Parts: sequence; structure tokens; C-alpha cells
Amino acid sequence: MQRQRESDFYSLLVKHTEEILPYVYTPTVGEACQRYHHLPIVTQGLYLESGSKSKFLKQMQAWPQQDVRVVVVTDGERILGLGDLGSSGMGIAEGKILLYTAAAGVNPRVCLPVFLDVGTNNKSLLQDPMYKGLRQPRLRGAAYHEVVASFMAALQQWQPHVLVQFEDFANHNAFELLNEYRSQACVFNDDIQGTACITLAGILSALRATGKSLAEQQILFYGAGEAGTGIAELIAMALERRHGIPRDQARQHCIFMDSKGLVCASRTDLQPHKVPFAHELPFQRSLLDAVNAFRPTALIGVSAVKNAFSPDVIQALSSMNERPIVFPLSNPTDKAECTYEEAFQGSAGSVLFASGSPFPPITTGGVTHHAAQANNAYVFPAIGFAAVLTRATTISDDVFLTAAEMLSHMTSLEELERGLLFPRFSAIQVISALLTGAVAEQMVRTGEGSLPDDFDAVASAAPRPAGTSAWEAYVRAKMFKLPVESKL
Repeated sequence: MQRQRESDFYSLLVKHTEEILPYVYTPTVGEACQRYHHLPIVTQGLYLESGSKSKFLKQMQAWPQQDVRVVVVTDGERILGLGDLGSSGMGIAEGKILLYTAAAGVNPRVCLPVFLDVGTNNKSLLQDPMYKGLRQPRLRGAAYHEVVASFMAALQQWQPHVLVQFEDFANHNAFELLNEYRSQACVFNDDIQGTACITLAGILSALRATGKSLAEQQILFYGAGEAGTGIAELIAMALERRHGIPRDQARQHCIFMDSKGLVCASRTDLQPHKVPFAHELPFQRSLLDAVNAFRPTALIGVSAVKNAFSPDVIQALSSMNERPIVFPLSNPTDKAECTYEEAFQGSAGSVLFASGSPFPPITTGGVTHHAAQANNAYVFPAIGFAAVLTRATTISDDVFLTAAEMLSHMTSLEELERGLLFPRFSAIQVISALLTGAVAEQMVRTGEGSLPDDFDAVASAAPRPAGTSAWEAYVRAKMFKLPVESKL
């Protein structure tokens, strides 16, 4: 439909986003990436092979659409919880880029998915005669970074004000690339920063139901990769900025388990991104032992280990907390640490729950309880759109804190009691207009971005219902308008 009936495709995507979301993104996108080269798919994005890095600029200049403002790029090494899928990872970039239009109203013609093909270490792909990617081991070290540097240099020469979203890079590259380029270009990593933003929003929303503050929380993470430590850093930042707790002390509110056990100061095998969370605590081998030892108020799963949150773990957490917070965030669905039903039953219905994949609601006693989905699509399209509108030169962590806090107040207490930690996704463009406006205003105020030349003219001419800010009016006026010829 996207290829043959474009108008109908985008009408379906925008008008029925909540229903269509599972098909263009989680959980279907995981299966699509696994089977990508066996499906009759015409790729929508740009493939860039490592051996042709000197030609990257020419390939960009030959792309049919030249007014590109948003790029989602991956190298396919860590697709969801599925690992190295090689060039099949293009599906993740294609899925994410669609959400800029569906969620934030960004014109699809300025959005480009990109795959950097640096090889794959997936032996089954290398042996698959239908695999279309480079049949070579993944580049590492200096050779790898030269390819990324060539990509970033060509992109900035082609489109100086483009937004770059790094997507599903492996841990060892994700942090390095974000730290290297965030001061040079308008970039962010959705797995680190977008996941942190939506998770903090979910925690703050849940705390409205408990009546507790963030400073009173002890959060136990199962999984210590880029997503988990990214979440913890944003939580520590919130504790520092909003509660006056020094950053080192704030990090101690977050405790990590990895595949070897507790991340603690006595460990000598830790990767650099885990070291700030290696506290002076007694080592624990199992998650249940850690729960019993540290009595956390919240449990966050970013491990891609199915059933990691066993009934014993849920029950132990629930015995310590009147309203336990349980977030099994791993994607796709069959990698989730527990299901909503398991968390609901294990806590006797008291759980405050959010997952990475969608789960069906539970009806008991005539009341329907919903499983909140902590979907990054609530935040990254709005933040990216704000960066595009203001021609931001960088994106600070403060932006993600602002978006998380704002999103956390968009549901009523009554909705929270029924499990709705986030507003309904059916209203995502309304949500995005508010978030985009607030973030854009902050970017201009802090100097990360600039006031658009047409801001006053557009904002003053746009409809301004009561309570609508000038920025919100401006954003709404700039959102993609559906083609009139669509019949959907």
C-alpha cells in the first residue's frame, strides 16, 4: 500500500495510528526484520555499504527526495531483543521513520531510513543464499568508526540541518557514537535517551498513583545494557535537578543486575557504562535474592529474558510495596520479562505496570484494567520534530527530562487507577503537538535551536483555542496534512 497507494497508506497511518502501530512497529517489526530478505519487500530506505564510504555523498545526492530533514540510521547489530540481523535491520529504521509521520505529523517526504552495512556476525544470515547484505564479518575498531565518520560527514555536507536518530546499535558502539557526535551534530540515540524518557514518564506517572516521590524510590534493573543505564542516568538527573540530590548519590537509587549477577563495586569485569552504577553492595547472584536484599519499590526489565520476573519475584516485590511498579520493557513480546497477566495475578491486582510490547487488558469485578505500553513513539517523534522546526544544533538531556515530566501528567488519577500510565495512543498527534511545542520553546530558550523565521506569522494566523500556546499553534500548522484525494 505504501508503494502503490501512498495517499491511502498515510491516511490509514495517521487516522488509525493506535490500531496500525503494532503492524508497522512492535511487535510485528521484529518478525519482519527476522524474515526481511525472504519477504517481497521493496526497501524504502537508503543502503550504504562500508566499502563505498567515499561515495556516500554521491549516493545521498542521487536520492529521489532531496529535502531530507530526519534520518533514522542503524547498523543492524542489536535489533530489539533479537541481536545481529545484519542488513535485515533496515526494517527497524523503516518502521521508526514512519512514526515521525504517524505520531508527530512530520511530512514523510523529509524522512529517510538509512542502513549502514558493515557486515554481520550472524552465521545463519551469511549462509542464507537470499541474504542481500555484505557477506563479511562486522567491522570493528578504527575501520568501523571510519565508516560512521564518513556517513556523518557526507550527511552534514548534504543536509547541514538534518536530525539523526541512532537506532539499535550494539552497546559497545551506541554510547561511543552518542558521546562522539552529540556535540558536533543534532543527534540522539533512541535506545538510550528515548527509552529513558518514556520510562521516566511512566515512573513519574505511577508515582502519582502511589503518592510517593521519586526521591523515595529504590529501582532495581534486570539488564544493564544501553537502555537500562540510559534510564538510570535520566532518573539520576531528575533526582539532581528536582530534588537536589548530588548525581553520585542519585545513581545509588538505581541498582543493576546483569547476566552474571549484581553490578557492584567488587566486580572487576564491568563495561564502562556499568561502572557508575557499581555500588558498595553485597553481591547477589539471583534476581529474587536481590529483591529480598534491597527491597526495591520498582522493577524494570531490559534484559530480553523471557519469564525473568517469575511469580516468586513478583510476589516478593508486592509483599514489600502496596503498589509495586513493574516495567518489563524488553521487545518483542516473546522477550518480555513477564506478561501483564502474570504481574497482575502475582500482585493481586495492585501492580502499576508498563511494558515494551502491547498486552491485552484484564477485566475483573466488572472493572477493566489496562496494560500501559511504554512506547518510545510517545516521545521521540515529538522531540525530533522540535529539533527540525528549530534547526537545533544539539539535543541536551534536559529535553528528555522536560518531555518525560510533561507526559507524566497527561492522564487523570482515575485513568491511573485503571492502569493508564500514559494517555491513549489514539490521541498521539494531540500529545505530540503539546510535547513538540514545549520542547521547541525550551530549545530556543537554551540556545540549542533558533526561533523559526516564520514563527510569528504562522502562530498568529493559526487557530488558537483557549489554552493553546503560540508554540502549539505553530506546531499544529506545520504538521503534515493528509492528501485530499485519500478515501480513508
